[in-house]
Amino acid sequence: MNTGIPVRWVLSQPELGLVLKGGADGLGRVINLVLTSELAEPQQWLSGGELVLTTGMGLPLSRADRLRYFEDLSSVGVAGVGFGVGLSHETVPADLVDAADRLGLPLFEVPLPTPFGAITKKVMQRLAEQEYEKVLRASRAQPRMTRAAIQGARAVVKELSAALSATVAVIGVDHTVTEAHPQRPDAEISGRIDEFLSTHGEGAGSGAIQVDTGQYIVVQTISAGHTVHGHLAVVSAAALGPVDQVLLGHASSLLALDFEKPARLRIAQNHLNSQAISMLLQQPGDPENMWQHLAPAADRTGRVRALVLRCSGPDAVPETLESVDARLRPLNQQLFAHTRGDRVAVLLPGSDTEDTAEQLLAGIPPQIRAAMRAGLSSPHPLRRFPAAVEHAELAASAAMPGARPLELAALAGHALLAFPEAQRVLSAVSEAMLQPLVDYDDRHGTDLIVSLRAYLEAHGQWETAATALGVHRHTLRSRVARIESVLGCSLDQALVRAELLLAVVARG
Repeated sequence: MNTGIPVRWVLSQPELGLVLKGGADGLGRVINLVLTSELAEPQQWLSGGELVLTTGMGLPLSRADRLRYFEDLSSVGVAGVGFGVGLSHETVPADLVDAADRLGLPLFEVPLPTPFGAITKKVMQRLAEQEYEKVLRASRAQPRMTRAAIQGARAVVKELSAALSATVAVIGVDHTVTEAHPQRPDAEISGRIDEFLSTHGEGAGSGAIQVDTGQYIVVQTISAGHTVHGHLAVVSAAALGPVDQVLLGHASSLLALDFEKPARLRIAQNHLNSQAISMLLQQPGDPENMWQHLAPAADRTGRVRALVLRCSGPDAVPETLESVDARLRPLNQQLFAHTRGDRVAVLLPGSDTEDTAEQLLAGIPPQIRAAMRAGLSSPHPLRRFPAAVEHAELAASAAMPGARPLELAALAGHALLAFPEAQRVLSAVSEAMLQPLVDYDDRHGTDLIVSLRAYLEAHGQWETAATALGVHRHTLRSRVARIESVLGCSLDQALVRAELLLAVVARG
């Protein structure tokens, strides 16, 4: 706390020979400066906490003016008045003694043999000793707080409270008290702290508040970089001094490191998870320790799903990973991810759904999400996660930018045509196989391509295909015979029918 000595301490120094005359109720007033003044109105140059020494040479002559002189000193917060006798006054004026008792402003007699300089020297030496003692206490308190940081925030708060002889509390970002010593702040103090934080915002640096009870509240932000973890509040009987502020800043830094530990540990854990995935994807063999490391990625049945995110470019990958990790953190789930170029592969528990995967993407910045293609595999045993990643990549390549994650299973019936590479191959095959039939239709004005598709989609069932075309089954038989003749093949063979069905579907 601020340096200062009570008036009673000065009076207790026997070598000074000081005698209290009035104002005994104010002996606890704190002195932080000693000065001599013979001015009739010295209060104009005083700010409070001074011990004023005077011989009364400039003391007003009338009783009313002398009382006003003393009241003015009291009004500016003077700690006490030392009145030197034996020069202009043989004794301390009785009206000043009465005023001292009434105002509770200590007034003591300074005998003629005691020079004012001796009082000044005595007080200033004590003030210097106090400053040294505070620095010494701080030098001892800092290592204690540093050692306490190993035990966590509660131990740091306890050490700071002891060092400052004050109530110390940690306020979370939601304005709730998470730690306090020796007790939680009362409702009034908590209300003032909440008001301060609400007014100045989450990133408020530091500030001091004085409450009606005379207590002081100092609020200090606990932050690391741009991240605010909360605030440290100190409730004390007096304002904090410079050395106290150093201790407060040291405690704030230790608490910031303590809050950062989980984040740093998570970053390291995520890195190890990524390395394990990379090793199992790239190296042959069956390293058991790596599989054990990936075990937390699976659900209770030992299955995983792969979520592959294809970004617009490699620059979008770090922010994508950070956003996904931010969604997993509150769920107490680790991030198992692998990156390659513009692609992010994330392992999820096999029990996760398409909705779960979509929720993980909710925090991705809109400009990145709008260009992102997301694919989701079906559940796979953990040891087959490379296949899950491959399936999710196929689904991502067929997904629409910005759309919900596409499950590979949802492509059943048109999976081949969903992938650009497969579509190009099938289109080439379609053109090569069906071109003779297309040419025949063009020359004769027929529509054998349509009849062929109906027949193939009806699995060679004449009645079903004829009904779909709106013709008699004998008419369809005649058309199929013509198709076999033009294409030089037999539709009785299942493999031929399968290839032709792919060809007509690819043709559209």
